[in-house]
Amino acid sequence: MDVVFLSSGWEYLLRIVVVATVGYLWLVLLLRVSGARTMAKMTPFDFVITVTLGSAFGRTLTAAEVGLVDAVVTFGVLVLLQWLLAAARARSRRVASLVDVEPTVLFLDGEPVTRALRRHRMTDKDLASAVREKGWGSLDQVRAVLLQSDGQLAVVGPDGWGDGSAVEPHAHR
Repeated sequence: MDVVFLSSGWEYLLRIVVVATVGYLWLVLLLRVSGARTMAKMTPFDFVITVTLGSAFGRTLTAAEVGLVDAVVTFGVLVLLQWLLAAARARSRRVASLVDVEPTVLFLDGEPVTRALRRHRMTDKDLASAVREKGWGSLDQVRAVLLQSDGQLAVVGPDGWGDGSAVEPHAHR
């Protein structure tokens, strides 16, 4: 049994350099052509494609039996599927409801939404931290705190409330 400690040889290293370079450039091109959605803030929808592309790219670099053409086709198919799902999501409410994670109101009009906090494993301290990060000194100064679909906490102050239409549909007490 051959044990490789330092290298599998120059041919294997050259293969890694070529595949890494071509694969990287191909991915950059695909992501550039596919639009900003692929590179937007990470939602679960975006996370899946990121992990899948990373896994495929890593396997391509380290598995000698995976050819460069195989990698290029794999990346292309994954990005195409992401693009098609994003297009279907934009055109169909049903697809959007299956794919999107709705924002969740965690705090509204002076009261924490306890059930939502528990469901998302968050505490009043998390709310206070989000409020401080946005420059507010107290929860009493804000109208709402929402957990966005990308995991960020959004804080809505009284001046930014308007008619509340961006918050109220997500309030499930």
